[in-house]
Amino acid sequence: MKRALVYATLALTAVAMAWPFLWMVRTSLRTPADVWTPGWLPQTFDAYGRVFTELPFGRFLLNSSIVTAAVVLLNVVFDTAAAYAFAKLRFRGRTALFWLLLITLMVPFQVNLVPLYRLMVELHATDTYFGLIAPSAVQVFGVFLMRQYLQSIPDAVLESARLDGARELQILRKIVFPVARPAMAALAIFTFLGAWNDFLWPLIVTDSEQMRTLPVGLALLARKNSVSWTDSMAGAVITILPMVAFFAVLQRRFVEGLTAGAVKDG
Repeated sequence: MKRALVYATLALTAVAMAWPFLWMVRTSLRTPADVWTPGWLPQTFDAYGRVFTELPFGRFLLNSSIVTAAVVLLNVVFDTAAAYAFAKLRFRGRTALFWLLLITLMVPFQVNLVPLYRLMVELHATDTYFGLIAPSAVQVFGVFLMRQYLQSIPDAVLESARLDGARELQILRKIVFPVARPAMAALAIFTFLGAWNDFLWPLIVTDSEQMRTLPVGLALLARKNSVSWTDSMAGAVITILPMVAFFAVLQRRFVEGLTAGAVKDG
């Protein structure tokens, strides 16, 4: 009875969590006149066609893919390299610099909007991929996450590599990166979700529809259609599918990264 109660509670929780997504898919497959009528059977796929005809939604999808892929790649490489320096290298001011970086996590992103935008204007990077990618190329949270993981690498392994003549970049590429793959997968998922769903910065730094990303495109879709629920939900479904696929591919590595060190050999 206890196990059955636990399973029933988990099932109800899963349904409650999945209900908004189910309603979103259901609404995207209905006609505008039948959005609020009972029923779950799909009626039409017209909303998905309208999404790509009324707005350059394909261009939005391409822009989001390029920006997100670049941000994820840059964060995984640079955050891991910086974390390796803070975790395993000895240099003056290391601890003070690391705590200074952590303090920046307390500053809301909105506070940095004006100086960031002014910087992009000075660099003539507004309405460009560089302007969309550069502010998110390195993130303090990623450095903190990877540092905690890299501290578990035995120093003896790194010292052996140095004695064999390996330089720090070689150690990073041939030892640290392979060992840190689970944590890097977790970082990639967190970064992907943040970059893919980012709305405020792409809205501010882009001017033309050709450089808009999917979240901004969804807002434009709702405005141009006077909040057409079928079209908006179809756009939302298209937007979340890459996130689901990305997580499904890296799920095993993600779990390994979060549970690393939780189980010790007897």
